[in-house]
Amino acid sequence: MTLYYSIVFALLILEMAMFMLLIVPLPFSARRKLFRFLATSEIVGQINYCIRITFIFVAVLFIDAFQRMMKVSQEFKVAEGREGFQDFRTETNYHAKKFYAQRNVYLTGFTLFLSLILARTHSLVLDLINTQEELVANSPTKAVSGDVKKYQTEIETMKKQMQQQQTEYNRLSDELAKAQSNVSDKKSD
Repeated sequence: MTLYYSIVFALLILEMAMFMLLIVPLPFSARRKLFRFLATSEIVGQINYCIRITFIFVAVLFIDAFQRMMKVSQEFKVAEGREGFQDFRTETNYHAKKFYAQRNVYLTGFTLFLSLILARTHSLVLDLINTQEELVANSPTKAVSGDVKKYQTEIETMKKQMQQQQTEYNRLSDELAKAQSNVSDKKSD
């Protein structure tokens, strides 16, 4: 593998590691500190800028690899139709060229695709953290504890009402059963 495709492979591995770091379940405070550091650090901003420039080069490599794959496929079809691959070494050479061209397309394509997913996941996690912070800021603990007590009293009231309704339902169903047995006794007489 050439040097620039080795760099693209290293970039792909780095992206996978960053993605795993994004999706690892962390406590809210640790996640908030990590993402605040990533969002406000100048060094991370400079690294991000360099990575964006690198992705422009990866996109150019993707286009080049795709064109090379198409060219090799065309050569393969022409050679297969013209010669019929009478020489085993020639056929192996064409298959190797095709394999390397496809590998390069997949490598650069996956790197570009994962960079898009990584950027979107990062923005979604930042939005989630900001929303959680707003939720915590808008509902102080005193109001929350007061709301909890209010909901507990409402639940107790509902339980009492449910118990009373259950008792009344049982009484009425017993009366209905007695009335039906009386009616059936009178019909049988």
